[in-house]
Order: sequence, then structure tokens, then C-alpha cells
Amino acid sequence: KVARTVEWGQVWDALRQRPPGELLLALLLVAGSYALYSCFDLLGRRYAGHSLKTRRVLLITFVCYAFNLNLGSLIGGVGFRYRLYSRQGLDGGVITRVALLSMVTNWLGYAVLAGVVFWWWPLVLPDKWILSTTAQQGLGIGLLLVALGYLVACALSRQRSWSIRDTCVELPSGRLALSQAVLSCANWLLMAAAIYFLLQQKIDFPTVLSVLLVAAIAGVITHIPAGLGVLEAVFVTLLSPRLPQQEVLAALLAYRAMYYLLPLVLATVAYLLMEARSKQQAAGIQAEGGGGAA
Repeated sequence: KVARTVEWGQVWDALRQRPPGELLLALLLVAGSYALYSCFDLLGRRYAGHSLKTRRVLLITFVCYAFNLNLGSLIGGVGFRYRLYSRQGLDGGVITRVALLSMVTNWLGYAVLAGVVFWWWPLVLPDKWILSTTAQQGLGIGLLLVALGYLVACALSRQRSWSIRDTCVELPSGRLALSQAVLSCANWLLMAAAIYFLLQQKIDFPTVLSVLLVAAIAGVITHIPAGLGVLEAVFVTLLSPRLPQQEVLAALLAYRAMYYLLPLVLATVAYLLMEARSKQQAAGIQAEGGGGAA
């Protein structure tokens, strides 16, 4: 419905009028966000106890994140992790622990930030949305309690591990859990900052962060790959009373190009190169084996 009412010529004009310096700053913030997210699996390395080199872990996490955003968590977050890490010699149990810690890290930061902004800066929502200001504040407090409960459990719980379907799930240390929270919060803040500057700072930062957090959970609920259309619809609905929708859409199109499409292209190239290298190594090992047998 939103797309039918948009004057796309005006959106394109608004996009072309963005200062190059503003676009460059947003791109740097996007790069910072990807760099931080790629560190999630470094925490996973410490948690799971494997010894892959840092450069390899960062590259694999970058590829998985880009595919996760564009194709969904089952393909990117899980499928690509299993394929790429197994090619590096990690077994399924270790990969599961790495993937699980990454997922928890991402949503731990979400819970902390959403808890704070929903509690202190509740959004003014359209009348048809059933979530009142009081309900938002209650949700915020609930999310903060969940995040605090996780951190306390990691720091103080006596029982450290459980077995779930032959997989051992172990609580990370309190220090590791705190690192999860810090990295994830910083990542979400960088994402919001990129949109904030693309909106030319015409909307206050807490509001931009709040809307991003609402859009993120809306994208998860709808199960649409890359949240295509969901991100835009939420931002236009919540910000159009304060900013012309062509300006909102211009900022979001630039953000989608920077945060989704460009990394996907780079991740695809990196993935193909890794696949080609793996095949070359496999062929070399097979040739050496054949030569030895001869």
C-alpha cells in the first residue's frame, strides 16, 4: 500500500541530493557494524574452544552475516556457517555452539537497547497499533530483566551446562556474556547511526533507534528475506508525520544498498573464492594420495 502512494521521482531526487560526505559517513558506519558483528564469532571461538585463525573467523562471519540478512537465518546464519566451518575441520557440535552464541549475542544487545528505549523513549504509535505507551514501557522493563537475568546467570549460576538432544549447552562466563552485550549494543547503535545520518539528522537518534528495533522484530515475524518492504513500511508509517515520505524512503534505499546489497556482492565473491580454494586443496590432497599409492 505504501509503494502505491509514493512519488518515486521525488524519492530519486531526494536520493541524488544527499551530500557525498553524508553517504561516505554512513558507509563507514555500515563497515563498522559489519566489523563488530564479525567479532561475534571470535567470542564464539573462545566459547567453543576451537583454534581457527582470527582472519578466517572474521571472513566466515562476514559472509554468513551478509547472506543471513538477505536470505534468512536458516540459510545464512546456520547453513553457511556449517558449510564454511566444516570445510575448516570443525565438527558439528563446535559449529552449533558458535552459531548459538552468535544468535544469543545479537539478541542480547537488542534486548538491552530495546529495553532502554521502549522504557525511556516510548514511540508515538498510530491509533490502530495496539501497543500503548504503558505497554511499551512494560515491554522495555521486561526485555531489560531478560537481559539482566542472562548476565547474572552467566556470572553466578552454579549449574553451567545442560544436554539438549545430544548437544551440550554451556553458559559462557560472566566476562564473556558482558562482552556479548557490549559488542551487540554497539552493533545496533552503529546500524541506527547510519540511518540517522542518512535521514540528515532530522529525526532524533533515540527515535531512529526505536523505529529500527521495531522494524527488526517486524522483519523476523513476517519471515520476509531481508525484511524487504517491512523496514521501509515501518519507517514510513512511524516517521512520515515528521518527515516527508520521499526523504524517509531515500534514506532507507541508500541504507539498503549499503547494508544489504553491497555486502551481499562482496560476500558472494568471497564465498566463491573460498569454495574454489577448498576444491583446489581437495584436488591437491587427492593427487598426493594417488601419487603415493602409485
